Amino acid sequence: MNELIINVGEGEVQLAVLQDKQLFEFSREAVDSPYTVGDLFLARVARVMPNLNAAFLQVGYEKDAFLHYFDLSPHFLSLVKHLREVRSGKNKTGSLMYFKKEPEIPKDGKIGDYVKPGDLLLVKIAKEPISNKGPRLSCELSIAGRYLVLVPFGEKISVSTKIREFAERDRLRSIVEPHLPENFGAIIRTAAKGISSKELEADLQELKARWESCMKQVRTAEPPAKVLGELKRSSAILRDLMNDSFSFDAVHVNDKKLYEELREFVQKSMPGKESIIHLYTGRQNIFEHFGVSRQIKTSFGRHVPLKGGGYLVIEHTEALHVIDVNSGNMSFKDKDQEENALQANLEAAREIARQLRLRDMGGIIVVDFIDMYKAENKQKLYEALKEFMSTDRAKHNVLPPSKIGLVQITRERVRPVVSVDTLETCPSCNGTGRVESTLLIAEFIDAAVRKALQNPKVRRIILECHPYLHAYLTKGLLSQRIRWIWRFKKWVRIQPDHNLRLNEYVIKDQEGKILG
Repeated sequence: MNELIINVGEGEVQLAVLQDKQLFEFSREAVDSPYTVGDLFLARVARVMPNLNAAFLQVGYEKDAFLHYFDLSPHFLSLVKHLREVRSGKNKTGSLMYFKKEPEIPKDGKIGDYVKPGDLLLVKIAKEPISNKGPRLSCELSIAGRYLVLVPFGEKISVSTKIREFAERDRLRSIVEPHLPENFGAIIRTAAKGISSKELEADLQELKARWESCMKQVRTAEPPAKVLGELKRSSAILRDLMNDSFSFDAVHVNDKKLYEELREFVQKSMPGKESIIHLYTGRQNIFEHFGVSRQIKTSFGRHVPLKGGGYLVIEHTEALHVIDVNSGNMSFKDKDQEENALQANLEAAREIARQLRLRDMGGIIVVDFIDMYKAENKQKLYEALKEFMSTDRAKHNVLPPSKIGLVQITRERVRPVVSVDTLETCPSCNGTGRVESTLLIAEFIDAAVRKALQNPKVRRIILECHPYLHAYLTKGLLSQRIRWIWRFKKWVRIQPDHNLRLNEYVIKDQEGKILG
């Protein structure tokens, strides 16, 4: 079951994608965020940097936006000519029907030959501001719809490679081609598979209308100015994810205005599916109600626990992200160390693929798996990691393990990495220090207790922990303690110990021997 949970808060909208109740994607956006990937801006060139073969443009952000020569688009001269005609009033509608294209620019040219300080350019946000860098721009303009992407100055109709049937590819091309405006290209998206000609034509008409609206803005806008905005993130997720291979069974939102906006969007673009949109009116926080808050706490810390008892350590730097895999308290059935390492690495690989998507980690990711020596096991891990990442919509590349056992992953970075502070104020020092989230500590305790209870020689255990953790683990009829007893049919006694720190615990067997 696939669900989208939308939490509208003060100045921010949080979105969580759940697959069978497990958190797979999480993103946050400021309300009315001015810089979203896909937005079109009328920008002014601030300076040209010949040594970088790039230019910096003013788009209204505190840092000037970056435009490299490779992102100018082959049809750059046509774009500049059209912009000049629209701004001067020579072209009053913005139509490209009678537009005569200019020659394409060379692939290895110099930006100084085409761009000068003070020039006005129509650009698209290719990457949002990240760290201390401004947005990255492109002159490869496109307008995305539900089934199609309209490409001004394009020359061909491309079909998504995920649509493999030749008959269906030809059918879609034959529908779009007669209705495509002059001097426009199009990309037919995966979601168009099996869609009727009427729906495709309607989507194309809407995209044409959005282009005309953009040109009206361009005619009178004072740069820097946004002239065409992408859909809000919530609507964009629905548009991009709802296709034949993935669809939401339910969308829950806690804001009436956004609820009505989403219903209208679904009604218009996906008729008959508006019943999946639900307005949440409960008293409890929507993320608490659907179990998202707990998963955020356990998934976004520096340490990420694995179900088998191991854990990941994730570090972020300016240049790259580093992930270290540790076996921790994993219980192994096999005595073969190599096989144990493989099983631990395979579990870690699945979680790493989820973490990259969850945190939207982009750029270079280096993973240090547990050492293995057999070439066939390294190959198994490599193939498994590629398979786990195959559902990731971001462009990525997984490289084979290096000689020292490191796996490198490159992943498209268009937004800042999603970061959630999972540390909590320490109750012992009233905030002069910070500790790991109680939920995260509880995950490690759970793994250690399960390992102890799986030992056939252990009949019962005693868990000693800080009183705060004691209360958390024993509260309620379905407490963690009751669950352990129910699952393993062994007695678990939990004792509070004020001498232990909040993140400390001791596990003993029936004879008082310390197990972990």
